[in-house]
Amino acid sequence: MNKMAELIKHIHIHPLLWAIIGLAVATAHFIELCLLLLIIFVHEMGHAAAAALFSWRIKRIALLPFGGVAEMDEHGNRPLKEEIIVIISGPIQHIWMMGAALLFYHLSWMPEEIFQLFIQFNLMILIFNLLPVWPLDGGKLIFLWMSLYRAFPDAHRKTLLISAAGIVGFIIFTLLTSPVNLNIWVVLAFLLFSLYHEWKQSRFVFIRFLLERYYGKNSDFRTLKPLVVKEEELVIHVLERFQRGCKHPIIIEKDGKEKGALDENELLHAYFAEKVLTAKIGDLLYVY
Repeated sequence: MNKMAELIKHIHIHPLLWAIIGLAVATAHFIELCLLLLIIFVHEMGHAAAAALFSWRIKRIALLPFGGVAEMDEHGNRPLKEEIIVIISGPIQHIWMMGAALLFYHLSWMPEEIFQLFIQFNLMILIFNLLPVWPLDGGKLIFLWMSLYRAFPDAHRKTLLISAAGIVGFIIFTLLTSPVNLNIWVVLAFLLFSLYHEWKQSRFVFIRFLLERYYGKNSDFRTLKPLVVKEEELVIHVLERFQRGCKHPIIIEKDGKEKGALDENELLHAYFAEKVLTAKIGDLLYVY
């Protein structure tokens, strides 16, 4: 009950949404908008409830003019199993909502017109959210999948490239099926802006990942993945090989032989606390 009260405190309604509501009233589309907002709200609350279950830091649960978002103050250092549960806890809400609507319809508690709209909106939002495009849930699942095998910056970059291809496909599909649908073009514009912003901020996203790894809550890394490096490699280049969900002992080699070893926290400390931005890995052996 306390966690639910905390979630309610994080709910935020975008000011422009009130204008959309007023426009819906004026154009006799208030019921349709209410159904959409209800579905979006339950979807985002699904994400937030799962995040609260794992004690994630929730920034806000926002209802926007063209959708919603549950923002977390986590930066890629939670266990991957937790992340996938939080991601799919949004789409899975549509399953029970459609099931409940079907039950209410058969009990004659829901008019046929409302039932059809409710099912249509649920399917539309569910399919849309599972598109492999960042920052949709499908794009986040792609990022997790990439993170199983790749370093954080590489997985992030590949996710954005797949998202760009997904948007191009979405644009082609729209041109062929609904070229004059203004709502779809507004959504596409939002996705393009979000993807461009994420691409521009990609270095910041990576540094934030490292900062959270260094200063943030210690995560329970279940996988040890040693990184074998040459002593002349730069510290930042080794940090760019860090992977989500893994703890990295650093094995330093010279001429094919092991020269020493460092803990990943020693690298992070050297980079963030001691500001050895251009140091080589071999130099740290004489310090630590």
